[in-house]
Amino acid sequence: MKKVIVFLMLAMMSGVAHAQSVIGKWLTEGGESQVEIYQSGDKLNGKIVWLKAGDNKLDSKNPDKKLQSRKIVGSNILTGLTKKGDKWEGGKIYNPKNGKTYKCSMWLEGNTLKVRGYVAMFYETQTWTRK
Repeated sequence: MKKVIVFLMLAMMSGVAHAQSVIGKWLTEGGESQVEIYQSGDKLNGKIVWLKAGDNKLDSKNPDKKLQSRKIVGSNILTGLTKKGDKWEGGKIYNPKNGKTYKCSMWLEGNTLKVRGYVAMFYETQTWTRK
């Protein structure tokens, strides 16, 4: 009986830990794309794994002319986020709609992920939902 109780407690704790993780697939605000957030060393990155506009949409707004012919699906848009308390900060987010890269931070609020891109004191925060 003790083993069953210990097993159930461990199973519940692992479920809580997963629920608090940002690693996984997220549907962006407006449902335009899906981003898979993954860990690389002590940093978090994220790449587009699905795009409503289709798999063949090119990164035509990229300021680097060499990258304008690459597909958006498979491209990293989140890079270098580091955990600091309840947030992930110090990273960058790339917006393929306008070809610009912004400083980025993100945090969990319940079952949603708040993703903030900013320049100086100006920012925009999106709400992403777990897929």
